[in-house]
Amino acid sequence: MTLRDRTTRSGSEPTWGKRYPSIAGTWERAWSEFVPFLGLPDAIRQVVYTTNAIESLNARYRRAAQACGHFPNEQAALKRLYLATLALDPTGRGRQRWNNRWKSALNEFDVLFDGRLTAGRV
Repeated sequence: MTLRDRTTRSGSEPTWGKRYPSIAGTWERAWSEFVPFLGLPDAIRQVVYTTNAIESLNARYRRAAQACGHFPNEQAALKRLYLATLALDPTGRGRQRWNNRWKSALNEFDVLFDGRLTAGRV
């Protein structure tokens, strides 16, 4: 029995496939992209699986850009996005939380990719 059989066929398709047929099809089509994710260490999966922080940042960037309407040049747009980024965490305490969350994942990435992350930071 393969990992795929254990994971997808253990009663989930009859349960969800009849009620939500599109879910079963999506699961089957995306299986080849999902399996490598299961092989990653837990520390990496914890920071990779969620996109809430990225979506929140993109929403703030959109609001900041739309509030201005248009920009005279690229430098003005970059300044606006920079200020929107600074406004997210004016005290700087969020950066420490981010560092604590990513520290173990960055270590795992470094081990997984044979030191390519730290090669330029000696």
